[in-house]
Amino acid sequence: MSETTHTHPPRDTQVKVVVPDEHTMISLLGSGDELLRALERAFESDIHVRGNEFTISGSPEETAVVVRLVEELIELAKSGTHVTPDTIGRMIHMLRSPGTERPADVLTTNILSNRGRTIRPKTLNQKRYVDTIDRRTVVFGIGPAGTGKTYLAMAKAVKALQDKEVNRIILTRPAVEAGERLGFLPGTLYDKIDPYLRPLYDALHDMLDPDSIPKLMAAGTIEVAPLAYMRGRAQPVHTNVLTPEGFRPIGDLRVGDLVVGSDGEPTPVLGVYPQGPKAVYRLTAQDGSSTLCSEDHLWSVRTRDDTRRGRPHRVLTAKEILQSGLRSSHYRKYELPLLSRPVEFPAREVPMDAYALGLLLGDGCLTGSTTPSFSTEDPELAEALEALVPGVRVNWKAGPDYVVNRVRQPGDVITIANPVTAVMRELGLCGTTSATKFVPEPYLYNSAEVRLALLQGLLDSDGGPVSQNGRTCRIQYRTASPGLASAVRFLVQSLGGVVYTRTRGSEGRAPGLARGRQVFHRHDTHVLDLRLPEGVEPFRLGRKRDRYEATGGGRPMRFIDSIEPAGTEECVCIQVAAQDSLYVTEDFLLTHNTLNDSFIILDEAQNTSPEQMKMFLTRLGFGSKIVVTGDVTQVDLPGGQTSGLRTIEGILRDIDDIAFCRLSSEDVVRHKLVGQIVDAYGRYDAAQGDSRDRRGPANGVRPRRGPGRREASDTPAEPEAGDGRTAEQAD
Repeated sequence: MSETTHTHPPRDTQVKVVVPDEHTMISLLGSGDELLRALERAFESDIHVRGNEFTISGSPEETAVVVRLVEELIELAKSGTHVTPDTIGRMIHMLRSPGTERPADVLTTNILSNRGRTIRPKTLNQKRYVDTIDRRTVVFGIGPAGTGKTYLAMAKAVKALQDKEVNRIILTRPAVEAGERLGFLPGTLYDKIDPYLRPLYDALHDMLDPDSIPKLMAAGTIEVAPLAYMRGRAQPVHTNVLTPEGFRPIGDLRVGDLVVGSDGEPTPVLGVYPQGPKAVYRLTAQDGSSTLCSEDHLWSVRTRDDTRRGRPHRVLTAKEILQSGLRSSHYRKYELPLLSRPVEFPAREVPMDAYALGLLLGDGCLTGSTTPSFSTEDPELAEALEALVPGVRVNWKAGPDYVVNRVRQPGDVITIANPVTAVMRELGLCGTTSATKFVPEPYLYNSAEVRLALLQGLLDSDGGPVSQNGRTCRIQYRTASPGLASAVRFLVQSLGGVVYTRTRGSEGRAPGLARGRQVFHRHDTHVLDLRLPEGVEPFRLGRKRDRYEATGGGRPMRFIDSIEPAGTEECVCIQVAAQDSLYVTEDFLLTHNTLNDSFIILDEAQNTSPEQMKMFLTRLGFGSKIVVTGDVTQVDLPGGQTSGLRTIEGILRDIDDIAFCRLSSEDVVRHKLVGQIVDAYGRYDAAQGDSRDRRGPANGVRPRRGPGRREASDTPAEPEAGDGRTAEQAD
């Protein structure tokens, strides 16, 4: 390919480089020989072209660089890569920089192709930047405008989405330029914010089919939002969240507290972020369960098409769900997830077997003024009650009536209480009637086994399967007690099921018959229709169990029915450690509050406060990647406020999976004047700093600084840019 000939004087070297074919040679010269002219301007060596041969004469050091450059240009020509005079300048900088990377390898690294256009890194630092994004979970790209920090990150995000490495792309930037005047701008809130997000939209249109972008944004696959809205996923401070000890207001939670996740297991709270007053909405499911949240609160949902095609849940904000429509044709559109396993509360000792208590709450007489009794048409239940309550015998009296007698032992005195009566007194149930019975808290907040046994007792006594032609079997439970109705709802939902409730009023209802005489209804009847997940057996009574198993219980489902404004509330946002980022809120609704399986880009990060930066980074979910870009020389924050991008490296630089990549004016890929402008400002700032240092404090007295002000000497020095190394390499 090349040969060396020594001429006089001895310090000069002549090298010939042979180009393989005429087509490649034409590519190397460029239109009107513009590439050859660029080579000649860049070096002092003589460069001549004859036929398909380059002849380079000059100093050995420079000649070696020119030869390498021509050989790299040949490789680029073979690959079909378009070369410009600016490309020549960048290649020369790469060849003179430390490292082993070849310019041809850098300039032929394809990130993304769309409509005949390929996005590639154009400088050595850009190549190292995109490689670092591949290797690390959190990457900071710091450098001046025009270096491709955000553009390359977005190309990597779109590529990751196309390769199904992530499920969604989230693009955000602070809109501090609007300041306090945002409310005075014309249009809706999003009309006001869109101008500050326009660079992100423009980059998206370069990388994707423009017709597909609105569809992807409507589906929540791509979200573009100001940083302030990233922390808007919030609920009112009084909203109940389920913990291992029961429901607690979300505003009372602190970092380290435990809440219950979608698998029923405890998961720690990683972050608590007060949001201040926010507009809230009530999201209601078709089973009547509901909770309050902000419009940007996240919900994990899926459509019927998603279910049919085996797609995972998508994550949408309440506003996105509302805007896309809650119904499709004649059915509700969005299904909410349910508990994958029953909630596991800590096991607690109870004074009576849970199944036996369920039977007595359903068909027992617990007045306390007489011997406890039990009514059932199924002797199987009377036998089970006797077997599960020590010290009693269940004796048949007449018809469906049984008496629960204490088993007398030799030497017993008559004042010994009936074991059932004693337990009812302990639990506060003694003297309750059909309308006032309730489930004591130790049974509700107990292990899944205890709760299921209690539910089975209630359903065996007052519930039953309801067969439907062509459909799976549901369960119906009726009671006159609001307390029992609420308890059954709690039990079913805590086991992963759903409950539909309606009330039949007593007024105006036709009386029933008891032993031939009319009995008027004195209390409303609460009718509960239940669906339990597969594997949860609702009955022990043989005849009910067999009928239920004949058609199966089906799959419980919960769909969003409405999202309606509910005023303004003081709100708070939490982050949990659960892998799917779901936690249980009111009515056992599962809500989502972190960003899983997402590629998240924070642009213009120099305009974040340290608190905002912490909030953003702690949003990181499982399977996600974060890229933060910014220019620390262009901070638009109010005077005296510290940039979160300036402080973050000192905090996070020792964490293995976080990298800091720095780009310089040499990496500017806009007009070449942009790089020169950046350098000129750098020299000016340095001169101003030197001038202040030489002047020193007047009259030997150090000047007083106002609150929040910082002198140049107090500002942490930025690592030198342009050396082509990431922060960890510089160490």
